[in-house]
Amino acid sequence: MAEYFNLFTQTQVRGPAEHGPPLTDTFYERSKAGGFNHLLGRIGNAQIGPIYLGWYGLASLICGFVAIEIIGLNMWASVGWDPVQFVRQLPWLALEPPPPSYGLSLPPLNQGGWWLLAGFFLTASIILWWIRTYRRAIALGMGTHVAWAFASAIWLYLVLGLIRPVLMGSWGEAVPFGIFPHLDWTAAFSIRYGNLFYNPFHALSIVFLYGSTLLFAMHGATILAVTRMGGDRELDQIVDRGTAAERAGLFWRWTMGFNATMESIHRWAWWFAVLTTLTGGIGILLTGTVVDNWYLWAVKHDFAPEYPAVYPIVPDPAAGAAQ
Repeated sequence: MAEYFNLFTQTQVRGPAEHGPPLTDTFYERSKAGGFNHLLGRIGNAQIGPIYLGWYGLASLICGFVAIEIIGLNMWASVGWDPVQFVRQLPWLALEPPPPSYGLSLPPLNQGGWWLLAGFFLTASIILWWIRTYRRAIALGMGTHVAWAFASAIWLYLVLGLIRPVLMGSWGEAVPFGIFPHLDWTAAFSIRYGNLFYNPFHALSIVFLYGSTLLFAMHGATILAVTRMGGDRELDQIVDRGTAAERAGLFWRWTMGFNATMESIHRWAWWFAVLTTLTGGIGILLTGTVVDNWYLWAVKHDFAPEYPAVYPIVPDPAAGAAQ
């Protein structure tokens, strides 16, 4: 066995397939282990399976498939069913929400009705997958931390596509389905409401987003650095402190003045990641419903300086013509 391991010298430990503890609260059997894959072992555990889908998982996949089919076929139809143009223009294709004139009513399929149907099935798929996530954690005797972290992301999704459009009284306020079209919507949304950079909840969301990348990078680098001392067995070393935990803690006390523990760093990272979408959703929800122009709001609350009057005031020609 190699004496030293790093990102480029990995050793895959492989033994008998692990089937996990028996489940007694369900009649839907999980699949048997499917074997091992070397390439997957380079980024995670090499074992594939067993998979427990369950009724909620099956329903989630069906709803998700229907949503993707609706979106994909509408995009394909928009280029005249040309497969070459579909692949070529895919990043720019979109399934748009109904026009503002329809409000919250049910429009014809070709006027946004397909968007509503796709949104319904996609939302159902996501909610069903959340239920599956929660139930699987309970069945295994785990905490439900994963489910509630997922719920934070679902909160932002629902704000963008359901909660805010309902409060604004129009499905047209929602985000289109598509890669570049949804980015264009974001840019236009920011300009329309006076630049989201002046939205304090947007600022908090960016802080937690960048903070998450920093925390995960620091933690990942630390554990990789002490893997040759058993640092990958974090839970063992929380209870039985060993060379890896001692050196990891000493490194950060030397360089930063204090250190997280192998348990607390995961709490830090969990909160930073969850608060990214939680505060982002709050910022989007307040935009247009409570605050119409974030720049003017920021000036009023001494959050941003007022732009100086560099150029003289130009009179309105229309006003002069009317006089």
